Amino acid sequence: MTMAGSAALPDIAADEKKADKIYEKVCAEIETLELPLGTTLSSVYDDQPNAHQRFMEKLDARIRNHDREIEKMCNFHHQGFVEAINELLKVRADAEKLKVQVTDTNRRLQDAGKEVIAKTEESIRCRIQQRNIATVIDKLQLCLPALEMYSKLKEQISGKRYYSALKTMEQLENIYLPKVSQYRFCQIMGENLPKLREEIKEISMSGLKDFLESIRKHSDKIGETAMRQAQQQKTFQVALHKKTNVSLKKTKYILNGHISEDKNGVKSKYDAADEDTEEEVLNVQDLVDFSPVYRCLHIYSILGDKEVFENYYRKQRRKQARLVLQPQSTMHETVEGYRKYFSQIAGFFVVEDHILHVTQGLVTGSYTTELWNMAQSKIIAVLRTHSSYCTDPDLVLELKNLIVVFADTMQGFGFPVTRLFDLLFEVRDRYNETLLKKWAGIFRTIFEADNYSPIPIANEEEYRIVISKFPFQDAETDKKPFPKKLPVSQSVPQIYSQVKEFIYASLKFSESLHRSSTEIDDMLRKSTNLLLTRTLSSSLQNVIKKPHIGLTELVQIIINTTHLEQACKYLEDFITNITNISPETVHTTRLYGLSTFKDARHSAEEEIYTKLNQKIDEFIQLADYDWTMSEPDGRASGYLMDLINFLRSTFQVFTNLPGKVAQTACMSACKHLSTSLTQMLLDSDLKQISMGAIQQFNLDVIQCELFASSDPVPGFQEDTLQLAFIDLRQLLDLFMVWDWSAYLADYGQPYSKYLRVNPSTALILLEKMKDSSKKNNIFSQFRKNDRDKQKLIETVVKQLRSLVNGMSQHS
Repeated sequence: MTMAGSAALPDIAADEKKADKIYEKVCAEIETLELPLGTTLSSVYDDQPNAHQRFMEKLDARIRNHDREIEKMCNFHHQGFVEAINELLKVRADAEKLKVQVTDTNRRLQDAGKEVIAKTEESIRCRIQQRNIATVIDKLQLCLPALEMYSKLKEQISGKRYYSALKTMEQLENIYLPKVSQYRFCQIMGENLPKLREEIKEISMSGLKDFLESIRKHSDKIGETAMRQAQQQKTFQVALHKKTNVSLKKTKYILNGHISEDKNGVKSKYDAADEDTEEEVLNVQDLVDFSPVYRCLHIYSILGDKEVFENYYRKQRRKQARLVLQPQSTMHETVEGYRKYFSQIAGFFVVEDHILHVTQGLVTGSYTTELWNMAQSKIIAVLRTHSSYCTDPDLVLELKNLIVVFADTMQGFGFPVTRLFDLLFEVRDRYNETLLKKWAGIFRTIFEADNYSPIPIANEEEYRIVISKFPFQDAETDKKPFPKKLPVSQSVPQIYSQVKEFIYASLKFSESLHRSSTEIDDMLRKSTNLLLTRTLSSSLQNVIKKPHIGLTELVQIIINTTHLEQACKYLEDFITNITNISPETVHTTRLYGLSTFKDARHSAEEEIYTKLNQKIDEFIQLADYDWTMSEPDGRASGYLMDLINFLRSTFQVFTNLPGKVAQTACMSACKHLSTSLTQMLLDSDLKQISMGAIQQFNLDVIQCELFASSDPVPGFQEDTLQLAFIDLRQLLDLFMVWDWSAYLADYGQPYSKYLRVNPSTALILLEKMKDSSKKNNIFSQFRKNDRDKQKLIETVVKQLRSLVNGMSQHS
């Protein structure tokens, strides 16, 4: 343990030496280093225990050493310090004097420097002002272009140069204002620019609205000018075609500053030779100021709202199109109403065509095509409706001409017009209807004014006048000397002339329709057929059916229709001459005049038969038989003789009729007379007939047979006309001869004398005689002959009844 302790002592001493060296180093660092000393001092505490106490002891020793060194130094320099203090005290007085002098000098210097300071400050202020002025000038020079551009902008807006103003705004925003954006006034200017843009947009839009209103009001003037130029151009082309014999295939019009060609023509302008007759060719810009549209389009394009502007413009124009396409309710009353309607539409599309060609994208080809298709449909619907109200053919013809000019005008601007030309076929049908109504009135007037008597011709001149109106050809009439009469009445040449006038009127509609001669010929023939088969035929039928038209008039009508029928071939030639189409051409429509006049003639013939029968009935009604007379008068009844005289005079008038007509009328009259006389005997109201009455009736029938045998109308075979009375003759003979045994024995045999006597007819008449015999005073006497006759009548009645019953059972 002693050894261990002795061994530890050297180690402790070594540690203490080491610590002393460290503390010495630390003290040296404290003396030499500047604060902070945290790092140095921290090493004192990091070594071993009691380091702080030992460091403080070492530090105190170090301080004492330094104190001894300071003390030694002070002792060494003390004498010099005392001497310096003494010297300082000596200079104290001098320092006081110097201080006074310095103070005085300072005062005087301060007094002298005040003026300098004032001048200096003034100079400084001037230099500052000068520097500020220079700065302001520099800044103003920087701002001046922006201010000048803004002023220029205001002037441009005031001068309505909006496009330039927008360009100026763009320069302000992109070039000038960014350089001076730090200034308040520039910021205000920048804030005002959007407002100015909106103001320009509103102003340009207001101008556009005024423009739209203006063209809405002036579209009819624009369209009228375009249609007039189209018509002049077409007239010129037709004249040129006639001169040069060059087919017209295209026409073109100059209205929108460009040449518009139609799809069928050669290029041509108005010839210098026609300049004196032409009006100055107007451009659409001469009639309308389009600058608002261009300005508004440019403005909206610059502002990036071109699409907005295009949509607005198209929307407004669509609205205007609907207004333009809406006709006035009274449009169909005058041609001016139609002309204004077409002018407005043409003006609308002329403006759109101009906009299409001078602007890019504002309107497009597809847009105008769509708008035109819509307009075409509306136009066609309107014209169909309003043309149906037209009753004046002249107005319908004017409408057709307007449609053609309008179609040519629109075709000249490149719009398809096939549907419009197709519509003309419907308008043509309406035109034909109005013509037919007009000519129905004309025919009615002609027939009402006709005297239905042959035309008297006094001399050659009158004959030529009639021949110029109607192609009358009759060799026998030509041979007769003047004065003479033509077989036709005055209505015939008038009707023939009016048919030709109708053809001319129909031809007017076919002009300018771009149709071939064959088509025109076909249209003329069809319309003429309608006139003949509908209008003229109906007029003839109405005349024939009128109560006041007598037999003489009917005979004249038959003669008239015969000659009109013969004249139909001349109407064929007339149409051929004006259309240059041969009637032998394939598919050429034939005129139906032959059938028309044949039908009218047949109706007149039937009416003759009817009126003859009516006249016969009138005479029959005058009959006044005494059916109970015992003896006949010995002469025919007066009414019957008057009837026969009437028939003779009437059939004399029939000499100008065709033979078959007169023969048929005569046969029909005789048959009707025979039937009427038979019905008189068999009348149910007639209860009894005496033999004397039968004998008187037989006298009248004999006169009828004499009339039939007198050949009142030539052409009958012998006894043919008398056959009309054969039934009545056999019936009367049966009763006159009282040949009942022969009748009953030979009944049904082809050789029977009374083959045409019907048992039922004989029974009815015999019963009337039986009733008369019962009431007759002669039969009331009980004589054997009378009793036998009465029994015979009863026996015959029974046999006749059995025959009648047998016939009914057999049937």
